[in-house]
Amino acid sequence: MTHGMRTDTRTPYLDGGRDWRDTATRYALLPLRVFLGVTFIYAGLDKLTDSAFMKADGAGSIGETMRSVHDSAAVPALVDLALKSPAGFGYAIAFGEIAVGLGVLFGLLTRLAALGGALISLSLWLTVSWATEPYYYGNDLIYLMAWLPLVLAGAPVLSLDALLRARRRAGSYS
Repeated sequence: MTHGMRTDTRTPYLDGGRDWRDTATRYALLPLRVFLGVTFIYAGLDKLTDSAFMKADGAGSIGETMRSVHDSAAVPALVDLALKSPAGFGYAIAFGEIAVGLGVLFGLLTRLAALGGALISLSLWLTVSWATEPYYYGNDLIYLMAWLPLVLAGAPVLSLDALLRARRRAGSYS
């Protein structure tokens, strides 16, 4: 006996009828897209509006943060690269976060945007939060894992990608 487990083998959407499970499956990544999109837009804007962050040194600066994590980073070479131009690195991260957030939120080039988000999270995990113990307290690793479903699946619904895909299909039938 299989309680609560679907045992049918029909492919959803072929018969035109959708039950609540099919709908839930279709929209499953939407909350993740909204959360990551809003969070990364906020993070980027927060960096751009923080007067101390974009400086090479001083309390709360990107330069000071990079220097403080250098010895504990998994890849100190990434920190050294950032320290060549701390403000430039800070602006690159901030604008990257905003671009990634907008792309995922609106579903435009979603897989590429999610890959960018994953790379940002990976670089921050390998540098800033690498020494966090226990490892699951470091949020950058969690963000990295959260980006992966969007890298794999994109934004199949409520997205500019889906709209463009539908337009291409409609144009190819004309």
